Order: sequence, then structure tokens, then C-alpha cells
Amino acid sequence: MSRPAKALIDLAALRHNYQLANGLSPNAKNMAVIKANAYGHGAVSVARALQDLVPAFGVACIEEALELREAGIKNPIHLLEGAFSEDEILMASEQDFSLSVVNQEQKQAIIKARLASSIRYSPLNIWIFVDTGMHRLGIQPDELISTYRDLAASANVAGGIVVATHFACADELDNEFTSVQLARMAQGMGDMCAPRSFANSAGLLGWPETRVDWNRPGIMLYGSSPFPSSHPEADGLLPVMTFKSAVIALRDIQPGETVGYAATWMADRPTRIATIAIGYGDGYPLHAPNGTPVLINGQRCPLAGRVSMDMITVDVTDLPGVSLGDEVILWGKGLSVNEVAACAGTISYELLTRMPRRTPREYLNI
Repeated sequence: MSRPAKALIDLAALRHNYQLANGLSPNAKNMAVIKANAYGHGAVSVARALQDLVPAFGVACIEEALELREAGIKNPIHLLEGAFSEDEILMASEQDFSLSVVNQEQKQAIIKARLASSIRYSPLNIWIFVDTGMHRLGIQPDELISTYRDLAASANVAGGIVVATHFACADELDNEFTSVQLARMAQGMGDMCAPRSFANSAGLLGWPETRVDWNRPGIMLYGSSPFPSSHPEADGLLPVMTFKSAVIALRDIQPGETVGYAATWMADRPTRIATIAIGYGDGYPLHAPNGTPVLINGQRCPLAGRVSMDMITVDVTDLPGVSLGDEVILWGKGLSVNEVAACAGTISYELLTRMPRRTPREYLNI
């Protein structure tokens, strides 16, 4: 019998979430963002589950794109950070990867690339990213029109250049900065007529005015809401990952006894402790504090003691009948990854994307 720690990946839930995105913006194209190993869910398996539904996949870098091509994924793939060298530009042309342009250096590299000198290469599909306030990547709004014209005039660039931006605060529905960013984008575009891409998951779910020609849903595909509280659209998402394990030991301790490294938890009553085969080596957050909930046989029980590499300990005193081998859910169906992340002082994005390869993924509804 193998160690019980595993991540169940429900591909039917994944497809449901993608169709929910389509329903929110039926006249747009929704690029499925599967960077960072599909937010920890397995990029190749996720791409195979969605390939008949999506117009394109979004990844961070060419290594992620090549992994998909090598697995037989034929859909267009977009490199959200663009190319970092001329050889990546040439490879993007060969492999049908579209490229972001996030600075003037990338623009010049594309214009100067030696694409026309060989029949191996085709003109590139380009997305120009505009920095409207995120201040990570992107050209300035007042550079957009000239950048667009320079790229459109190049034989290395295909028609239909997309103009895009990324929101800093769309997950805060009472924060007007998203409207400020939209206004900056409109000012930068002027009377330009070009396909646009604005909405990430939070924009698509919570800001209807950001749903334009292309959307870029990411975290919502995996069933995690980008919002800190209930939201009518996000509440329709289904969790894709159920992170689970089992009880491997039980013991009774007396008041005043401690559990775990550094003795951070002390019993204040006769207590029954269950040990679970899961730890930070499997992707459970090290900083989850005492009291963080887990589900044992469908019932909530509190973490008791520091998370270790391979095990956690849980107070099951109030849950009679717990036995060795009983199922434990760390997050997923019945316990939101957002709740666990909040307990640990982080966000669901980190918990999902840091799921290590040591933890087996088991795919359901392929």
C-alpha cells in the first residue's frame, strides 16, 4: 500500500470552470492560463482536458510552452512574459507561440529578428502589454500607438496585434484603481481599433467592463476564488484539486502534555491526537497555525502542533470513532483552499502552485 498523501484533480470541475468563464463573456475568447504547472495541477494533463475547448493557452515562459508541444498539445500558446533572446523569438515562430511585448527592447528584437530569411519561420502573433499601474512589465500608455505602428509595419509580425494590460487590484471590488487603469488604457489607445485583453480571473468575475475581446482566466479555472469573501459569480466555481491523506497513528495524551516540534501546542484536557501523513514536503503550508481546520470523515478538526516535513497532528477528541486509515481532506471539496491559505497567512495561488512533484496527482473524469 502506498503512502496516502495525494492530490485528486477533477478534470470535469476544470471544464465546468472554463465554461463558467465562457458564460460570463460569451462574445470573447478565453485564454486558459496554465503557467506554473497549471497552478500546481499538472500542465500537460490540464491542457489535454481543455484542448478541445480553448482558443489558446497562456504560459509564463518558453520552457513551459515547449513542455506542452512535446506532449502533443497543438493549440496556440502565448508567452505572457515574451521572449528573452533571439533564439526564443525564432522558436516561437516555428512553434506557433505568440509573444507579449513588454518593453521597447523586446519590440526591437522582434523587428530585427531573422524570420524572413528562412521558410521555416512565420510572422509572429504579438500582444503589446501596457503598464497602466501594475508597474511590473509593460510599455507606457503614451508609447502604445507608436509601438503598435512599429510592430504592424514589420514583416516579422502578423496582423491582429492584441493590446493588453494587467490589473493590480481587481480582487478588491471596492477599490477604484481598476477603473483608473481602464481609463489610462483608453487614453493610451485613443481611437486605435485593435483586439484588447484586460480581464484576469478577478476582472472576468467581478468587473464586467473589463470583459473585452480576450480574457485571461487563471486561478478561477482551478476552482479558487480571487476574492476574500463570497461573490455571486465566483461561488459557482468548483474546486479542481482535493488534497487528501489519511490517519496513520492515534494516541491519547494528558493535560499539560505538548505535541510537535518546539512544543507549540499544549493539551488543556485529556486529548486524542491523530497523526496524518502530510507535511510541508507534500505541499501543506509550514506556517499553518494551531486550529487550522482539516476534514476527517467529513468533519472539521483543528491542527494541533507545528507542521513537520511529512506529518501533521490534529485534535480529534470531539470526533468519536476515528480509526487508522480514515480519510483526511486538507483542502478541496468541503474545505476551501482559500480558508486554509488565510489561516496560514498566504493565498491560494501559493498553496496550489507550490504543490511539489513528490505528491502524486490522480486525475478523475479524464
